[in-house]
Amino acid sequence: MDYHFKAPSKTCATTGRPLAPGTVCHSVLVEKNGILTRLDYSDEGWQGAPAGHVGYWKTVVPASNDPREQRLDPDTAFRYFEQLCEECAPDTERQRYVLALLLLKHRKVRLDGTRTDDDGDDILQLSGQHGEGSYEVRNLKLPEADTQLIQAELKVHLATEWN
Repeated sequence: MDYHFKAPSKTCATTGRPLAPGTVCHSVLVEKNGILTRLDYSDEGWQGAPAGHVGYWKTVVPASNDPREQRLDPDTAFRYFEQLCEECAPDTERQRYVLALLLLKHRKVRLDGTRTDDDGDDILQLSGQHGEGSYEVRNLKLPEADTQLIQAELKVHLATEWN
């Protein structure tokens, strides 16, 4: 089973002071109401792992905690795309479409063809570069500004929740 935790936080859980890039950081996983939560501590704020912790480790704060500055990982994006396609929720249709475009650009999926559905909408027919799945995504033909906005949101989501 894969677990996805957020990136290191920007502040120490004890002192509330910023965690500076390049400094030592103590990270702890605790369970709260059935959800695993990551807490990060500076060296000065570290008082040991709290009772009932699931795990802890010592690391160095990365150069940038800003997910918008991080590069999109195509493998992570593909895993998220697969999940969205399985769920096929209407409220994630725009994300699926933008992810499909990004994955086409990164050659993680290929366009096998298009078809027109009963409503007259164009449907992109995609498959993974290694033969994964058969995915269908409605061609939303979004304006570039909308696509860029959704792409930025996806980048933040993937960097904070899936890496």
